[in-house]
Amino acid sequence: MFHRSHTPRPTVVLDHGAFADSTSWNDVARELRREGHPVVAAANPLRGLSGDAAYVREVLAGIEGPVVLVGHSYGGAVVSAAAVGADNVRALVYVAAFVPDKGESALDLAARFPGSSLGDALHPVPVTLPDGSPGVEFTIDQAKFPHQFAADVPEGVAQLMAVTQRPVTGAALEEPAPEPGWRTLPSWAVVATEDLNIPAAAQRHMAERAGARVREVRASHAVSVSHPQEVTSVVLAAAASVTR
Repeated sequence: MFHRSHTPRPTVVLDHGAFADSTSWNDVARELRREGHPVVAAANPLRGLSGDAAYVREVLAGIEGPVVLVGHSYGGAVVSAAAVGADNVRALVYVAAFVPDKGESALDLAARFPGSSLGDALHPVPVTLPDGSPGVEFTIDQAKFPHQFAADVPEGVAQLMAVTQRPVTGAALEEPAPEPGWRTLPSWAVVATEDLNIPAAAQRHMAERAGARVREVRASHAVSVSHPQEVTSVVLAAAASVTR
């Protein structure tokens, strides 16, 4: 009797960006699990690009089998860097994300295209960086958060997201990216057309430059919360390419 071989579904690793936390992936993770995918929502330290990428790479090293690596916002820069040297990563997905080339920073890319109102919504706080040097970290003012980050999310949910947001250091946003994983890995991208953090024009430019398969969704920066089915469908397309 012949037995059909079973190829295990790839694990999906979800990496949040600045001003969010892992719970921003809850509905996407639920949909992916229904489709039989193991899911890990990594806690992005948001302290510095190289250190954040090193941490995600350690998470990847603890996973057996192929991985689809997904990054939102600043997390796009992190997954691009983390994928290099992580042999189990088979595909990248960028969700309303920075997709930097070598030498570019999130701050560089944010300033390159008009349309972001993020700067006026930020609240800076002095901090000591991991290396002991003085720095600054940013959150979005809680009163401004729903409109700035999550305009198409129910008000009560957006207010809770404002409370649970995690700060990002200025150093993380300023650190130049290393060689990106998208140069050697197939990529997909969700462009949020109503994004007030990373303008849609910037998202399109970066995604197309990376050769990503692009899907546009009329959504705020919090597209994984407001449109989880659409985001999930793109992740599933990337995962399907791994198992063919």
